[in-house]
Amino acid sequence: MPLTITLARSIPAGLEAHAVAMFEGQSSGGGVDWVSLEAQRFHGRRGEVRVLSDSAGHVTFVVGVGPAAMVDANVVRHACGGLARAARRYSTLSVDFSGCVRDELSPARVAQAIAEGLVLGGYRFLTYKADRTPTVLERVTILGGGGQRVQAAIDRGVVIAEAVNRTRDLVNEPGGTLTPIEFAKRAVKEGQRAGFTVTVWDEKEIRQQRLGGLLGISRGSFQAPRFLQLSYEPAKPRCTVALVGKGVTFDSGGLSLKSSEGMVGMKEDMAGAAAVLGAMSAIATLGAKVRVLGFLPLTDNMTGGDATRVGDVLTIRNGTTVEVLNTDAEGRLLLADALSLASEHEPDAIVDLATLTGACMVGLGERIAGLMSNHAGWSAQVCSAAERAGEWVWPLPLPPYLKGKLRSDIADLKNITGLRYGGTLAAGVFLEHFVAGDIPWVHLDIAGPADAPEVDGEIVKGGTGFGVRTLVEMIDGFVKPKPIA
Repeated sequence: MPLTITLARSIPAGLEAHAVAMFEGQSSGGGVDWVSLEAQRFHGRRGEVRVLSDSAGHVTFVVGVGPAAMVDANVVRHACGGLARAARRYSTLSVDFSGCVRDELSPARVAQAIAEGLVLGGYRFLTYKADRTPTVLERVTILGGGGQRVQAAIDRGVVIAEAVNRTRDLVNEPGGTLTPIEFAKRAVKEGQRAGFTVTVWDEKEIRQQRLGGLLGISRGSFQAPRFLQLSYEPAKPRCTVALVGKGVTFDSGGLSLKSSEGMVGMKEDMAGAAAVLGAMSAIATLGAKVRVLGFLPLTDNMTGGDATRVGDVLTIRNGTTVEVLNTDAEGRLLLADALSLASEHEPDAIVDLATLTGACMVGLGERIAGLMSNHAGWSAQVCSAAERAGEWVWPLPLPPYLKGKLRSDIADLKNITGLRYGGTLAAGVFLEHFVAGDIPWVHLDIAGPADAPEVDGEIVKGGTGFGVRTLVEMIDGFVKPKPIA
């Protein structure tokens, strides 16, 4: 059941539990029993949650948010993610984080972060569990003023977090279940629900549209590929942004076969496509003023009898020929088709998301996405949106010398350099070739943060839905980048 979150100035009667935020080093206030709290060794550190109950049976969750000077929306969201799990056996809850409000952190931003944290932290993927008992928490009251403006921020937070959770559902689904055809069916249903258009190309249409990268990777699979075009068309849009997402529903590596250990988690190789779909859902529901187009190539990468061979040459939609020297570097071939097609629509800017390279995880770890771009201003705009959304990205270069390393002896390009190092950068340079030269473009390599090995705040183990919040924030604050000089 969806979580209902409303605003009130005081605690409504009959609620089962109450939660209050405490700063690190705080030793009084909040209307709590500090003797009992100190006995539980509570220090107010970020992520700490303790439970107090009095003789009348009133339950209070005390939530640490760290030093007062360091509290921002990301801290509040993280704290409420932990609170959601701690309070999941209670159906109703009131939350008082009013102490976190200050000049640079408005009541609306605090309220939205609370809503996001509670919805995200309470997420559980139960489809294949024998015990499918969901979180009990159904109704939350956030204490504070601000009226309709703050309630609107709460509602926005719920919409965004629910879109992230739907993305998580897709990423967590096994590859044998979430085939390209099944993904397409779910996308159509989501478009009908949220209010955007989904056009599905089957294999015949994909061939007619000359998507050679997608066709080449799909050759080894019994599962037919699909290509989705998403379209959100507001009245009198200010600008147009194209979103591209890699949709490999399972990646065995193809004939460049991964090890069994290397295939674990490869059902998540469609996290970029899932993030674009989730973001479109939120963007349409919230009524953004920007026209948004989505391009999602969907296939799995298998080893069937006609799988693309090492050394085969594929022709991408824009006419570029690519020698495939590693079939496990397949994502860039799908994205090449999608970026070429997106460029033909002449958007004001493009962002693509892909679980593209393990090398990015080596450099940036499991929480941070690598960002590459052909446009400094657009890169800065996406970085700023990610920071506001609480998702970490880090800019990486696109070294021109790698263009020479990607030249093929028998085709226009090859899909790897053959160099031992710099695989993430080489992938970015490869993708840049398929973006029309005057369109600002950002590539996000989300191989690390698309999946989490453990629970932490609003982050849950498994698919994270990374990128949805950044894309929604980016569209909301979109400013048309200056033309490339």
